[in-house]
Amino acid sequence: MALWVLHVDLDQFIAAVEVLRHPELRGRPVVVGGDGDPAKRGVVSTASYEARAYGVHSGLPLRTAVRRCPDAVFLPVDREAYEAASTQVMATLRGFDAVVEVLGWDEAFLAVDGDDPEAVAHEIRDRVYEATGLECTVGIGQNKLQAKLATGFGKPAGVFRLTRQTWPEVLGDRPTDALWGIGAKTAKRLRGLGIVTVGDLAAADPGALAEDVGPTIGPWLVRLARGEDHSPVSDAPYVPRSLGRETTFQRDLREWQDVRREVARLARRVAGDVTADGRHVTRVIVKVRYAPFFTRTHGRALEAPATDAARIEEAALAALDGFTDRRPVRLLGVRALFTR
Repeated sequence: MALWVLHVDLDQFIAAVEVLRHPELRGRPVVVGGDGDPAKRGVVSTASYEARAYGVHSGLPLRTAVRRCPDAVFLPVDREAYEAASTQVMATLRGFDAVVEVLGWDEAFLAVDGDDPEAVAHEIRDRVYEATGLECTVGIGQNKLQAKLATGFGKPAGVFRLTRQTWPEVLGDRPTDALWGIGAKTAKRLRGLGIVTVGDLAAADPGALAEDVGPTIGPWLVRLARGEDHSPVSDAPYVPRSLGRETTFQRDLREWQDVRREVARLARRVAGDVTADGRHVTRVIVKVRYAPFFTRTHGRALEAPATDAARIEEAALAALDGFTDRRPVRLLGVRALFTR
């Protein structure tokens, strides 16, 4: 029997949970974000497919979302409801004879033995729906990378298989940022080297690319483009690698002393979360979103892993010193990175 990796991704998860709670919203554009008031500052956490048709997507300012889709229903974020739904889904997945690796609220990998992974995928979809009322898409691959990308081709609520044999045909002509792990900046850098498509990257010389983008990243990018991934599916408990807090201000902060005060406050809140989580912090990242809407980040490593609030606050303020732009600030965030 062959070993397959299945990637289960819940469709429009947060919006779908809200529709289950409010059945009258089915078929309507639903946007979840902030406290649900688009007149206030905040960003979209998720949008239903009906809202996405109007160009509403995660990370979009709520005020922009309401302009694009004035008929949308706006709802506040309810973490407890989403965590409860996620727990129910993951419990359903663990009922299969498979190793289950949870990636977050709405997705997981399963390692499955058998000659008919599609049958398993369809059973997963059916059981999840029966248990929760939520729909999911299942991607099938010979490794985690292939399964993850296959899910995108199966959405919504479908099943799609991607293997080393079909990889070139399916992905060869697509831009490099279609790959899991390549973002806009890396894709731009690759275009500067004449590498435009996944096929171009797969055909690249790893040694030559190592000279251009680094001895580790260069060969890894080529392996990525060839659909190669040797990371195992692990059922070790999901442990977040970081923990953070952020605040969107209804009025811009114009005085830098106010910015420093708010960063210190956020850092202390993060320190409280860290203490409750029992983890040690190695690095602190500060995010600043300026008005009207562009974001910068700076980080500061701690000399030694720590949990106490004073050292986390000190690192956050040191990271803040890396910002030289003093224009009005609309959002601040502090994130602590943990030891592994």
